Amino acid sequence: MPDDSPLKIKEINAALQEALLRRLPEPDVLASPVEDLFLVRREEINSSERCFARPLASLIVQGEKHSIIGGREYVLRENQRLVSGVDMPSMSYAVAPSPERPFLSLFFYLNRQTLSELLMEMTPENLPPAGDEKGVSVVDAETDFMEALLRLVELLDKPGQIAIRAPLVMRELHYLLLVGSQGGILRGLYARGAKNTQIVKAIELMRRNIAAPLRMDALARQVCMSVSSLHRYFKSVTGLSPLQYHKQLRLYEAQRLMLVENERAAVAAVSVGYESATQFSRDYKRMFGEPPRRDVSGRRRAV
Repeated sequence: MPDDSPLKIKEINAALQEALLRRLPEPDVLASPVEDLFLVRREEINSSERCFARPLASLIVQGEKHSIIGGREYVLRENQRLVSGVDMPSMSYAVAPSPERPFLSLFFYLNRQTLSELLMEMTPENLPPAGDEKGVSVVDAETDFMEALLRLVELLDKPGQIAIRAPLVMRELHYLLLVGSQGGILRGLYARGAKNTQIVKAIELMRRNIAAPLRMDALARQVCMSVSSLHRYFKSVTGLSPLQYHKQLRLYEAQRLMLVENERAAVAAVSVGYESATQFSRDYKRMFGEPPRRDVSGRRRAV
């Protein structure tokens, strides 16, 4: 039986704080040598970040964070875990961080194949009940999950062991998510035959055909749903209608093309399906607060 006492949680948290502060002497989002594991330190007040994140699990190690994910607001405090089961647009900021007490967290991207394989291997009595239909959830992290995460971070001191041991710990973390209080969400999205697997498929189709116009009747047929059911379940999982989600997906991809691949705004707009440069600029400013060129220039200066 795991020891979920406050004292044990405090002990693991202290070890995680030490490990993160040692590896993050300055504010950063550090991609670790462990695939899909990232370490985060923030110190700047009133600094927000936007992204279109893959499915992930994150743990707050120190401080507090406010996030708006898919139009819903979440508050994450120390030793709390957020799970996002689908690709989601998000905006977040750390609450009152400082150099003396920086915001610290870590996160890892979820592996859909690992989740599906584990669900197939688990016996019915070990499967979590179907849970909240929302694709995002925040809970207090369990001791065994935090201990496994600490073991993963400690592997960074043993680079020669990462290739063999890290995948084993990652698989354990995925299993712990499935049997924990957020397992119902993941089961609903990734278990064979679950209704929300159709929403996952709809999102994959949108991403794969990002420049194509979104035709709800065609998308509904492709995922074997009625248009009304697709709209209802999609909004339940993501917090957004399919049209809202598709627009944000396009704008985040256009931003990525400009920032990472140095595409001009006009080229990025066409690449994600915009026919009007004026409409693209208007939608972009509404999303990110600045016109495309000015926003990208400001982000480059901030790096």
